[in-house]
Amino acid sequence: MASKLSCDFYRQPTLDVAKTLIGKKFVHRNSKGKLSGRIVEVEAYIGEDDPACHARFGMTGRNSVMYGDGGHLYVYFIYGMYNMLNFVTEDEGVPAAVLIRAIEPLEGISEMQANRACIDERQLCSGPGKLCQAFGVKVSDTGKSLTGAEFSVVDDGIQPGQIVARTRIGIRQGRDLLWRFYDSESKFVSRK
Repeated sequence: MASKLSCDFYRQPTLDVAKTLIGKKFVHRNSKGKLSGRIVEVEAYIGEDDPACHARFGMTGRNSVMYGDGGHLYVYFIYGMYNMLNFVTEDEGVPAAVLIRAIEPLEGISEMQANRACIDERQLCSGPGKLCQAFGVKVSDTGKSLTGAEFSVVDDGIQPGQIVARTRIGIRQGRDLLWRFYDSESKFVSRK
C-alpha cells in the first residue's frame, strides 16, 4: 500500500533523508492532472558550515525557507535559465535541504515531453533543471508543503537498486563530501 511521506520524515538528519528518498515517488498535481516519477539521484546540502550550501552566509530572503521546518519546497533559479528543486530537511533553525537531481518519469509523461520539448524519456528528468521543466516546478513553489495536495512524495514499496554515494556535481567548494546519492541500476541518473 502506497503512503505519503509525513513531515516527520523530512525532520530527520539530511543525509538519512537523502538516501531514503532514492526509490520514492515524487508527485505533482496540477490543473492538467498528475505528474509523477521515481527519485533516482539526490544531493545533500547541510547548514552554514557546508561551503556549497546556500545557507553558508546565513539567512537571506532567498534561502529563508531552508531555516524553516522540514517538508517544504525550496526552488531557486540558477545560471539565468534553470530552476532547482530542493526538499527542506531537519528541524526549524537548521538550514538544510536535499537537491533532487534526477527522476525516472512514471505518470504524465506526455505532459512532461511537451513541457521539455523532448521525446526521449531518459532525457526528460535526467538533471535538476530538466526535471523542473518537465514537472513545471517554479520558484513561486518555494515554501509549498510536500505533504499537501499539490506536491508529495510517496513510498509505494518499490526498492531501488544499490544506492551509491559520490561527490556532488557542479560546485567549487565542498567537492570532497560524498553527499550525492543515486540508484546505481537506474538509466535515468544524470551522471554516474
